Formats: sequence, structure tokens, C-alpha cells
Amino acid sequence: MQKKHIGFDLNIYPDPAELSGDDRALLAAAREATSGSYSPYSKFPVGAAIELATGEVVIGSNQENASYPSGLCAERVAVFQAGARFPGTPVRTLAVYVGNPGGSLHKPAAPCGNCRQSLLEYEHRQEGPIRILLQAGGGAVYECPSIRALLPLGFDPEFLS
Repeated sequence: MQKKHIGFDLNIYPDPAELSGDDRALLAAAREATSGSYSPYSKFPVGAAIELATGEVVIGSNQENASYPSGLCAERVAVFQAGARFPGTPVRTLAVYVGNPGGSLHKPAAPCGNCRQSLLEYEHRQEGPIRILLQAGGGAVYECPSIRALLPLGFDPEFLS
């Protein structure tokens, strides 16, 4: 038997003021994107903002459906829009902001499995990492180095070669 440790270092910024101005602006765009959230069932508004290599920012918000699997998360709305509007342009950073109605969240929410898998495809296509910033309700910010860090055993196109 062999053992292999899989892990990553997560940077936690208790005070968002510690972030660069660009990162704070990207998180503000993600927070603003929650205004477009359609989340009448979960009451869990999520906004995402993607900074492309060109500096362009693309936003998305979660869009729910009474038939739950038919909705889309903010991360996929943003990355699919970026892919359609700016084909071939690498994604530098993804910021995800979760509204915190009722103050029940005490830490940021990470992307779901479907979003991780979709974002991993973009990392693979651009042959480079997508940095992730996560925040809930204006609290601490989590910084992850890449999608691959969140999904180390993801399914990528190499399995289909």
C-alpha cells in the first residue's frame, strides 16, 4: 500500500482590508452581482465575478428553478458567460460572494462539485490556475490557489484521450 497526502495552503484574511485594491474591487463586483440572484427557494443569494487576463470583469449570480437541478450556480453563470463572450481569454481570478441573510454563515461557502468540475475544465483549457476568493456577508476572505486545489482528483479531458 502507498499513501499520498493531498492538500493545499488556504490563505485566510480576517480583515478584507488586507487584500489588494484589485481583489477588494473584484469581491465588491461579486457582492453587487448578488442583486441579480434569483434564489426564492434557498434564500441563498450568490454572486460571482471573474477577472480575465485582459482585466475585463464578468459577473454572474445564481439562478434557481423550482425543479432544483435545473438552476445554475453563480460560478457557472459567470464562467460560461466569460467563455462565450471572450473565447480563449484566460481567467485570472474568481471571486464568490454569498449574501448572509440572518447572519447564519460563519465562513465563506466554497463552490459546489458541479462548479468545481466546470471550472476545472477552464483551468485545463488555459493550462494555468484560476485563483479563488471566497467571502460571506462581508466577513473573512478565503484565498485558494486554484480550482485543482479544491478538486485534486477531478475528471479532466486526459481521461478521454
